[in-house]
Amino acid sequence: MLTSHGVTHTGHARKTNEDILLVDLDLGLFLVADGMGGPTGGEVAARLTADTVHSFVARSRDGGKYTWPFGIDPGSSFAANRLRTAVQLANRRVFRESEHRDDYTGMGSTVVAALIDDDRMAFAGVGDSRVYAYTDAGLTQLTTDDSWVTTMLARDPEADAASLAIHPMRHVLTNAIGAREETEMEIGERVLVDGEVLLLCSDGLHGGLNDETLAGIMGSGAEVAAAAQQLRDATLDRGGNDNITALLLRRTA
Repeated sequence: MLTSHGVTHTGHARKTNEDILLVDLDLGLFLVADGMGGPTGGEVAARLTADTVHSFVARSRDGGKYTWPFGIDPGSSFAANRLRTAVQLANRRVFRESEHRDDYTGMGSTVVAALIDDDRMAFAGVGDSRVYAYTDAGLTQLTTDDSWVTTMLARDPEADAASLAIHPMRHVLTNAIGAREETEMEIGERVLVDGEVLLLCSDGLHGGLNDETLAGIMGSGAEVAAAAQQLRDATLDRGGNDNITALLLRRTA
């Protein structure tokens, strides 16, 4: 059984909230998108991303008649292929919309999405929103950021992380939904264990909380609604300079 709860907050510094969270327990679909670009473009991009992913996952649920415009990966499950196609379709939709209206030029979104059936999870990520898992073994970050900092650390694992954390380019993304006509994404699959807690979040949350704080709250045993609110409040207490979104899930056998 899955229990879930999501919270989102504008934060202390922003006037609007460009984060979107989506929960569809019937489909087993969970998603967080963080929009960017222009006065309204970020909100539009995040909403288009969420709506497009939701639409394709729903349409492909029962294996009916639909096309796979980006092909099939034979090494991935049906769920992972559904997510891959859904995210590619979202990318194409946001990219084309940004080309058609001047006020949407440059808009984009990050996204993390999970598709869960019983103890099987497929997940996808583009940008720097993240998926975390907490089990008895501790906290694990399941996705890798598409960011300048991650690229620098990959090139030089011994680079000074503290210096990179304050570098002027630390927030630059190397990939986002809508940035180009076709996108690359991270796709993963995981078998969930009893009691496992999952977190899908925007960078406004994980950028304000260290792993120790995340692990402490996710592993506290609190109900997911209370734990999600604790994550939001802890981020606000530590500055809350960006939109904040946390979507928590717990699986019980």
